Amino acid sequence: MTLNNLAENAASDLIETLNLGRSQFDLLGQTGHWLAESLIAGQVIFLCGNGGSAAEAQHLAAEFVGRFSLERPGLPAIALTTDTSILTAVGNDYGFEEIFARQIQALGRPGDILWGLSTSGQSPNVLKALALARERGLKTLFMCGPKIMDPQMADIIIPINAATTARIQEMHLFYGHLLCQMVENLIFSGSRS
Repeated sequence: MTLNNLAENAASDLIETLNLGRSQFDLLGQTGHWLAESLIAGQVIFLCGNGGSAAEAQHLAAEFVGRFSLERPGLPAIALTTDTSILTAVGNDYGFEEIFARQIQALGRPGDILWGLSTSGQSPNVLKALALARERGLKTLFMCGPKIMDPQMADIIIPINAATTARIQEMHLFYGHLLCQMVENLIFSGSRS
């Protein structure tokens, strides 16, 4: 296989995944309203994931705090993946499965949102944080691959129907960007539809 063929195959796979993802636009619109209403009410979005999903959690938190496409005040979003002292202390003292749950226990308040990302849908530390968040009255959003262990694990679950980690992560970022844009439009441009 040539490098051009490899690129063509990857592009075709991404286009097919994007086309399949169109079926979730209504769910994304509902999620955008849900996020905007929570932020208007003064709640905080917490994001978490591992590896590439950790990078996406940080990326999306930066879009909310900084800006996405509109010049506007920062919105409260925190990536739970960034404080190496917390991650290593909690991981060492309590185990890696606790690194996000412990932060939710310390920082999360009822009505806040925990947005978990997991390409496998099975990351123990993300699932544990989602379970604790729900117990503590936080709202929960879970973006995952096609496998959903428990359809009740989060208030909103957005699965990606793709076979490879790369396509799942690309869709998570695409959907995350869409949600940022929706939130900005809903809160700051006067668009409520």
